[in-house]
Amino acid sequence: MRSWSSIGVRDVQDHEIHFAFDFYPLQSPAQTRIAPFFQHLREGRLTTTKCARCAALHWQPRIVCPACNADDLVWVDLPSEGRVFAFTAVYAGAPLGMEGDVPFVVGLVAFEGVAFKIVARIDDARYEDLRIGTPVRLKVLHLDDGRVWFRFVRA
Repeated sequence: MRSWSSIGVRDVQDHEIHFAFDFYPLQSPAQTRIAPFFQHLREGRLTTTKCARCAALHWQPRIVCPACNADDLVWVDLPSEGRVFAFTAVYAGAPLGMEGDVPFVVGLVAFEGVAFKIVARIDDARYEDLRIGTPVRLKVLHLDDGRVWFRFVRA
């Protein structure tokens, strides 16, 4: 069996993890064709792609439409507020690097007029604080290394 250090993890205790285990992807245009998603997050906007040919709205953002295979996609804003559709709490077995965050809540967020739902952490709430239908709003995380990601908080 391989050890963590043999696959690039220097010190699991200090959360110095190899980028292959990093939940926050590399975000520059040189590293990903969905770099606008991350730039929009920096601006406080949650966005995704929509196909200019067939009008399919995607989650997660794409570079090719899975419905019609077109690559003519446009960026569109998603609502910054939604409602909890379902939720659970993580008390054990958190992903590598998130062990210190336990317990935390993960929810399925529904948006008015949007056909899909988004799975995300819901910060600043305990499991007991939430109900189906609880209003939530976008929270943008600014990581120490300049990257961004998103979560939600109660509205």
